[in-house]
Amino acid sequence: VSMARVKLIITGDDFGYCPRRTRGMADCFLAGALSNVSLLVNGSAAAEAAELARRHAIPMGLHANLSEGSPVCPLLRTNSSLLNQEGFFHGKMGFRAALAKGLLNMAEVCQELQAQVELFRELTGHLPPHVDGHQHVHVLPEVRLVFAEVLQEYGIKYTRVPIEPGLHSCPGIPPALREFYLGVEEDSFNTVDVFRRHGIRWPDIYLGLSTMGRNMSVTSICSTIQAALTQLRPPQARPVTMELMVHPGYPSVPSQGGCGEGPDDFSQSWERLHELQTLMEPELLSHYKTHNIQLCSFKDL
Repeated sequence: VSMARVKLIITGDDFGYCPRRTRGMADCFLAGALSNVSLLVNGSAAAEAAELARRHAIPMGLHANLSEGSPVCPLLRTNSSLLNQEGFFHGKMGFRAALAKGLLNMAEVCQELQAQVELFRELTGHLPPHVDGHQHVHVLPEVRLVFAEVLQEYGIKYTRVPIEPGLHSCPGIPPALREFYLGVEEDSFNTVDVFRRHGIRWPDIYLGLSTMGRNMSVTSICSTIQAALTQLRPPQARPVTMELMVHPGYPSVPSQGGCGEGPDDFSQSWERLHELQTLMEPELLSHYKTHNIQLCSFKDL
């Protein structure tokens, strides 16, 4: 048996967001098109998702969420720096704005991250093998240090560092989104040393920003993997490890799901289903086999 050239973790983010997203990811996993999921413990279908993962033995980590919906720590649900006027988290850009103004209390960030790890353990009976950040909050200034300390405290080894090779030359990304991605990339570069110091690891290559939603196709996935491999020199003796971040699912039904506020437009859009169908394309699944790409999860690294 020839050794795998690539160990590819295909992670479905936002597991537990709503019943339809969750069901779609389970179907994707059962079809051999997804190898790992990240659970939103404050998602409306979190308990159902944990049960589904247990039933089908779906490898699952924690999708740490500080930006959407409600905190899971009861003490932070009133009167906390993590909440906006409506009593929910500040949102993807709102969180970043509050952080930049120095309005977020890092002790509360720590408290909420610990509460999410504990809730994950309560729902699954084990600690998450990996933790990443919803909307990439885990690589933001200050947050990255608290995040690393919490992972180290629990002995959690793996995370995600969203630096995608070839992102700069990628056509078809709207300007506002491109600006957001480049901000995430810069934050990620500044996070690497912090995570290393805390003994946290991540796959050699991260992919998924350029292949999200309508940009996802069999061709875009195959060529993104290929281009990333080409950039790795010299070739390694051990298999290259990669994580491809995806968001498949059946689209959310309005008013069902979300993390406390109901599902957002992203969750209700046709792009969820498009990702699900693309990932399950027989042509893509056979591409992995013919190119020695082995799907796995973090515990297989």
